[in-house]
Amino acid sequence: MKILRFAIVRQRYRLDGGAEKFITSVLEALSLLKMINLNIITREWEHKTEAHWKIHLCNPIQWGRVSRERDFAKIARALWHREGFQIVQSHERIAGCDIYRAGDGVHTKWLKQRCRILPIWRQKLLFTSRYHRHVIAAERALYQSPILKAIICNSQMVKKEIIEEFGISENKIHVIYNAINTQNFFPVNNYQRVQIRKNLSLPLGVHILIYVGSGFERKGLAAAIHAIANTHSYLLVIGRDKAEKKYRAIAKKLCCANRVIFAGIQVKVRPWYQASDGLLLPTLYDPCPNAIFEALACGLPVISSTTCGGSEFISPGINGYICDALDISALTDAIIALTTTGNSQSSIYSRAKVMPLSSKHLSQQLFSLYKKILD
Repeated sequence: MKILRFAIVRQRYRLDGGAEKFITSVLEALSLLKMINLNIITREWEHKTEAHWKIHLCNPIQWGRVSRERDFAKIARALWHREGFQIVQSHERIAGCDIYRAGDGVHTKWLKQRCRILPIWRQKLLFTSRYHRHVIAAERALYQSPILKAIICNSQMVKKEIIEEFGISENKIHVIYNAINTQNFFPVNNYQRVQIRKNLSLPLGVHILIYVGSGFERKGLAAAIHAIANTHSYLLVIGRDKAEKKYRAIAKKLCCANRVIFAGIQVKVRPWYQASDGLLLPTLYDPCPNAIFEALACGLPVISSTTCGGSEFISPGINGYICDALDISALTDAIIALTTTGNSQSSIYSRAKVMPLSSKHLSQQLFSLYKKILD
């Protein structure tokens, strides 16, 4: 087989980004296949670059959010045409790619969910925003492109949304879940959990739920804090947001600030999962967060939302609960249920749900897709 020149398009690599973890998994998996020449088209790449990954920098001047998206798309597309890559897989909404990974889901679906927490006047502004109109138009142009051969989704939820919104043939959409390293994320026993809590200076003898994710509005931190306020549980917040003071104020107003711990971004997040009794992530909209896979691999039960693709891995009452993202009463009941039903069988079931999601399996799925496209 001839050397395949393959390009991945992503504007930026952020160390704590879920999409970037998927890209790294793709690169690491495909680098094992010697017949593939790997290229990255990007503005900025923070990750260390392996010898077999070639970086192509495209960093036009930005004059605002619309300019950022439009100009990068224009230059990236010109670059991949000039280089003559056989397969271009874009993680940005750029028409003309061979494969699009819909890691951000469907933009109009996200906006509709966001409207649920905004006053009416802001809802109207949201859909008249020049930036959001640009993203919606770019997304539609992408899906209407005759060049587009395949779409990769990371959940059945997003696949369904794409079919509903754009009328795409089901055969064109491939659900390929993110890989999870189950050797790196694993359960611990109660004794080990206590030791980890001591090392992290976390309270002992209390029920702790972990929340993992940056972008607190979309990930549902406000709802998580409101639900925690109605219980005796603690909430451990891993992630960052420029509006963190707002969420600290919410916890203070609800008289639970002493039970909400803001720990910031953690490069090594495993011990924080292992110190916890469950994951609480009532996200307003999320195609499939890695946090759910990481928590399940650590044997934790998960409380998440109906608008989270990762909920496909939750069996209510067995390894967690699924609630509406804004149903504080249901979230509260789920938290209370976890304090009384935690057991080793639940831990085994949680881990078993993600055991098949290995890098090897991801590599096989992707290579099969690429071979199909080339054939």
